[in-house]
Amino acid sequence: MNLNTPTTHFGYEEVATGTKVERVREVFDSVADNYDLMNDLMSGGLHRLWKRFTLKKTGLRPGDCALDVAGGTADLTAGMSYQVGPSGLVCLTDINAAMLDQGRRRLVNDAIVGNVAVAQANAECLPFADNTFHCITIGFGLRNVTDKDAALTSMWRALKPGGRLLILEFSKPALGLIEPLYDFHLFKVLPLLGRTIAKDAASYQYLAESIRMHPDQDKLLEMMSAAGLEDSHYYNLAGGVVALHIGYKY
Repeated sequence: MNLNTPTTHFGYEEVATGTKVERVREVFDSVADNYDLMNDLMSGGLHRLWKRFTLKKTGLRPGDCALDVAGGTADLTAGMSYQVGPSGLVCLTDINAAMLDQGRRRLVNDAIVGNVAVAQANAECLPFADNTFHCITIGFGLRNVTDKDAALTSMWRALKPGGRLLILEFSKPALGLIEPLYDFHLFKVLPLLGRTIAKDAASYQYLAESIRMHPDQDKLLEMMSAAGLEDSHYYNLAGGVVALHIGYKY
């Protein structure tokens, strides 16, 4: 690799910045068909409770507009569509076409179509006007973004004044006792599940490494503040294995 080439991390691997989007796309092309099943197996179903908690913090009301960034299979989109009602709108976006197809299929199967729009979009440069959304969510997607600072700024820009950003993401366990068990789950159990269920251990090895490389709770607060978000705070879920960060645009 040319020493002058900007680099970033792809899991534990250092790669040219311009190649990460394609590498991440390959991962999610591979895991899209089994994504929901694997989420249930990996978390013991807890991801559903984490997303339910997130939905309770949206502050959405009937008629509001919401955006689900890196929304994948549309769990949060579906929940927000009920919150905003027929007079509101939820936009589901994802950079990965295969994941977006899964989200569309899920919404159609659940008859959630009247107040949802779907668009393929990069979180770093969202194709929406300034001051558009009352709430923006990104669930388990920020750690896969190449330029997280750009994504945070892009989401801040698209929020209405008074709007809020909710970031649900794996984080750093708050109790030292949890870390050895968590590492065993990430680096032994997760690739094993990937190999046996999804027939793709390498993608799940990357997902485990991406969790470890993601900024911890306090670092993410600093990044949110730098992007312009105010009154940012977080809730540790499952002892800090997952955290929900919330910030506001004033």
